[in-house]
Amino acid sequence: MTTARDLLLVSMDGTAAHRTVEQGDLSLALAGAELLDLAEAEILTLDGDRIVPGPPRELDDRQLTEAAAALARQTPYESVEDWLWRRGRGLYASYLGALETEGGVTRQHRRWIPLRTGRTTVADSPERRRAVERWASGEPVLTGLAAAARLRDEPPEEFADRTGDAVVTVLAAVDDAVTELAAVRQRRSIEDAAFDNVWRGQ
Repeated sequence: MTTARDLLLVSMDGTAAHRTVEQGDLSLALAGAELLDLAEAEILTLDGDRIVPGPPRELDDRQLTEAAAALARQTPYESVEDWLWRRGRGLYASYLGALETEGGVTRQHRRWIPLRTGRTTVADSPERRRAVERWASGEPVLTGLAAAARLRDEPPEEFADRTGDAVVTVLAAVDDAVTELAAVRQRRSIEDAAFDNVWRGQ
């Protein structure tokens, strides 16, 4: 079990999260979750907002091992913000694909349109139940990341007094990145609307 997998599971589970979230926002939060799990495993430390890698080693989780191998090892070390944007690209799809391969999630296909992607549902499993229990307990790392990804109404800084400096740094970076991504989406939407209006002669 990793925080990233827990976050993905609760984001998809109707009883744990009642709000849908953009895949890009969740990808950023998943990258933040990886950082925090790697810090807890003493694979890295944070020096301010810089990620300082420790000696590489194999971990029990394949995707977390991949994340550790992706750490920048040259000085000046990578910032948390840069890591989120680099590592987060397509990370939602990567984690979802792994869960599908393992049977953790399933796709419901319509018999009359078998080639069309169906709705993804979370399979009932010990992993899912542990993730939901962690969510229900209000564990600050998971709930803080969920807040930063806009799965919860509370601002992520509300969890700062229950976490350490590393968690505060990562949550703030995820929150800033999600806010920036939302601004990019809004700008593109405005530009697309303006382009459509030109073609309509308005």
